[in-house]
Amino acid sequence: MKVAVIGAGGYAGGELLRLLTQHPDVTECVAASRSQAGRLWSDVHPALAARGDATFLDIAPADAARGRDVVFLALEHGESSKVAGQIFSADPGLVVDLAADFRVRDTALYERYYGPHAAPVLRSRFVYGLADVCGTSLHGAHAIAVPGCFATAAALALYPLARAGLAAAPALYAITGSSGAGVSPKPTTHHPARAHNVFAYGVLGHRHDAEITEQWRRWSGGNGSDPRLVAHAGPFVRGIYLTLHARLEHGGDVAASYGATYAGRPFVRVRKAPPDLTHVVGTNDAQLYATTTEDGRELQVSVAIDNLVKGAAGQAVQAMNLALGLDEAAGLRLAGIYPC
Repeated sequence: MKVAVIGAGGYAGGELLRLLTQHPDVTECVAASRSQAGRLWSDVHPALAARGDATFLDIAPADAARGRDVVFLALEHGESSKVAGQIFSADPGLVVDLAADFRVRDTALYERYYGPHAAPVLRSRFVYGLADVCGTSLHGAHAIAVPGCFATAAALALYPLARAGLAAAPALYAITGSSGAGVSPKPTTHHPARAHNVFAYGVLGHRHDAEITEQWRRWSGGNGSDPRLVAHAGPFVRGIYLTLHARLEHGGDVAASYGATYAGRPFVRVRKAPPDLTHVVGTNDAQLYATTTEDGRELQVSVAIDNLVKGAAGQAVQAMNLALGLDEAAGLRLAGIYPC
């Protein structure tokens, strides 16, 4: 299987290269990056030193996509929609986009968080690829929009709750590592600003609210209880830790539904105690813990994921596997690193 990664110089692109070069069905991988063209993969992503002397190519998106079984777009938001038309014209077998450009179908909801769309006619070609929920329904897809990192953690906490009677909208508190901000240095990712520090951002309007809201409305039937993400930046590099709190109209063992919902899903592990973030770093796992008060009227769910793997590249590869009818776990049987 021949694949291409466009925008391979960033953190998510590097993770894609790491995963795809150990995938049993991938025979050829092209890494396109104008900013890193001519450099060795290992010069940009040191962890890829064992992958030999492969170099980044400065190649047009259509040329990178032509003759490819799968094309991954690991570009900054807004860039995928500028090149998607060219890529589709090259007719690759499958397009997997890791940016936000094609995650949200509702025009008003998209524009509220992102502004006007650069290629609105192409949005209908993409399916939302929340792999651990969609499962085999992704089989045969030709274009997949991979969920955002916060949205992935939020959706896994929300999905089993969607048909429960709620007394109030669920609240989602989440904290993420600095790698979620991308490879280019920013004031909020500079080490002196991030170390020994926690701060909120995207207050009452984080962009991932758009896809969280859209999926919740689809699952819940639009019951008017839209969840709200409260995002924070933390003093670590990898991972997202999210906690959901919900008030239920009626008592009951809602927590038990989490184990039933995710039974058999290879990368969702429902635990008997709150997970540690360090237990998922470097893996495609999502670890969850759900519990209720004695009267069953309050629910708390904790979720830990690696933002660059489960929240980006790992989920993209998992979605590819499902779309192509491959072993869902191919290339993703990753042991974590502990301590980290």
